[in-house]
Amino acid sequence: MSRVLLAGASGQLGSAIASAFADRQVVAHTRATLDVTDAGAVQRAVAGAAPSVVINCAAFNDVDAAEDHPADAFAVNALAVRSLARAAEDSGAALVHFGTDFVFDGEANEPYSEEAAPAPRSTYAMSKLVGEWFALDCPRGYVLRVESLFGLPARWQGRRGTLDTIAAAMEQGRPVKVFTDRVVSLSYVVDIASATRHLVETGALPGLYHCVNSGHATWHDVAVETARLLGLEPRLEPITTSELRLKAPRPRFCALANRKLAATGFRMASWQDAVARWIATRRLVIHDS
Repeated sequence: MSRVLLAGASGQLGSAIASAFADRQVVAHTRATLDVTDAGAVQRAVAGAAPSVVINCAAFNDVDAAEDHPADAFAVNALAVRSLARAAEDSGAALVHFGTDFVFDGEANEPYSEEAAPAPRSTYAMSKLVGEWFALDCPRGYVLRVESLFGLPARWQGRRGTLDTIAAAMEQGRPVKVFTDRVVSLSYVVDIASATRHLVETGALPGLYHCVNSGHATWHDVAVETARLLGLEPRLEPITTSELRLKAPRPRFCALANRKLAATGFRMASWQDAVARWIATRRLVIHDS
């Protein structure tokens, strides 16, 4: 692998991917340098970079806003992926695209495998599912479904994921509302980036993989463990999904099974281990700043 073209490089996952491939030639694009909804620009960017792998971290991730702006959601989450897949194929490159647990309806009682039938319940979820289909049309296309991303530096000023928001609130002594009925599999961006590199460098079979940390828990359980690792007494306010009026429905049970990824030789650490490593990193950043 000689060169990597990275779209969506400024987000938390994109930043982790760039770091994981830092010893390679990374052509990193943000929204300012590459509009992924411009098919011509995508084709020119990929052809000009001549990468061996194209990694797409660009996404329309505002779940509720997607209900009001479906065209924008589909432009970024689906049609842009089609453009990247076609450009990657034309250049003979592999494509890595990231999917979501939201493609499921959340009515299961055990972690979803890659063989489980999707049942999207929102505009965001459907746009992401169509994006998966386009990515898998690429002969060397990988789709890594992730969820509940975390791993931001303590001083991050951008948009935070749920766990990052919970930890920041607890550190500031503020009360935190946490779901007791939503079951998730956390995804540490550092581990996702390592798994991504493993798949493309070992020549693993292209296709769909669930790329989440092992195990699952409610958000309340995750918050309790995070507080323990931070050495804090949290002010948790348990809530259920029925108590919030959200424009787009969220899957209640959205744990994913990562056995297929493990079969390639890459085992994702437990979510507890991942959170502990992240907390240790946060402490180093805060201590040094």
